[in-house]
Amino acid sequence: MVDPIAPPDCASVRWFDPEQLQPARGFSHVALARGRTLVSIAGQTPVDRDLEVVGRGDLGAQTRAAMTNLWVALQAAGAGWGHVVRRTVFTTRPTEFLTISEVIREVTGMDAQPPQSLIGVAGLVRPEFLIEIEATAVI
Repeated sequence: MVDPIAPPDCASVRWFDPEQLQPARGFSHVALARGRTLVSIAGQTPVDRDLEVVGRGDLGAQTRAAMTNLWVALQAAGAGWGHVVRRTVFTTRPTEFLTISEVIREVTGMDAQPPQSLIGVAGLVRPEFLIEIEATAVI
């Protein structure tokens, strides 16, 4: 087993990649968490408080908006990026995963990332949405 990475703001979570698995780009294969409270964040979409779409047609801008909304929800629960033990990304543009990964890295400010699934979908709740991001954290 590779030495687990401790996210910068959380001593109770460790992310790592077993050496027997392929290298992970933009995420970790495994998260170990020792905490008392499970936090589930609903899928966050690229909308502002007035339900206006942010970044219409721009996957990078929509990813940034969804991640910003995710950050607000995490903070409201008393969690930070380092508490996230699982992230799921739903997108209508799954082949543009490098754009998504780069924006997530920029928003979180971390190279190491939690386990993540990126799922291509035919559509989301509003036709203008290109992405929705949900997360699970442990605090």
